Amino acid sequence: MNKNIHVLIAEDMEPIRKRYVKMLSETDDIEVIADVSNSEEAIEQTILKQPDIILMDIEMEKKDAGLRASKELLLQFPDLKIIILTVYEEDELIYTAFQFGVCDYILKNAKQEEVVTSIRNVYEGRTPLRPELATKILGEFKRVKAYESSFLYAVNIVTSLTETELEILKLLMKHTSRKDICRIRYVEMSTVKTQIRNILRKFNKKSIEEVIGMIDSMNLYDFICRQSKDL
Repeated sequence: MNKNIHVLIAEDMEPIRKRYVKMLSETDDIEVIADVSNSEEAIEQTILKQPDIILMDIEMEKKDAGLRASKELLLQFPDLKIIILTVYEEDELIYTAFQFGVCDYILKNAKQEEVVTSIRNVYEGRTPLRPELATKILGEFKRVKAYESSFLYAVNIVTSLTETELEILKLLMKHTSRKDICRIRYVEMSTVKTQIRNILRKFNKKSIEEVIGMIDSMNLYDFICRQSKDL
């Protein structure tokens, strides 16, 4: 049988990564075309080699590195299929991954048969919700309010802010008055009010105080500053 399913493996722990390479090399219809140890390499090799499926570790150089790489790749390649690898069945992380468009998840201690079956099912477009996965997703929908106050939710919103919105938010977090913001940014009050409304809408909050409280509780100010510099 021709090896017609091309797989890229992204996993930072070499013994685990090599285990996946070995088990998949023993499968007639699956070929590992690249194995990498971090999210940056995962993105680079995906662009270069165009795999059919990625086995993506959720947690590599950072806790959410795999999630971020998955989100970025699925925006670039909507038809790409990603299966996330995880040590723990953490509902929030799995739910977030599925929101981004990931097809399935596998525990890192899964047996060869389970890994291969998942890859084949995803490749062929057959991804029925396993009972445990359906339970997780339904449970997360019921806890959507709690999710909205989660770290990953907040990070996701911050990355969606424009450069102007980030600058306004930084000033507000320094308790700068709206009048002073107008002076600092050389804009009218109506413009600042519109930008603040946009920030509130993205965070789904009624007041800037709620937004600042959320950011403070998760220590995201430095992250916001880095985001602003990167834009």
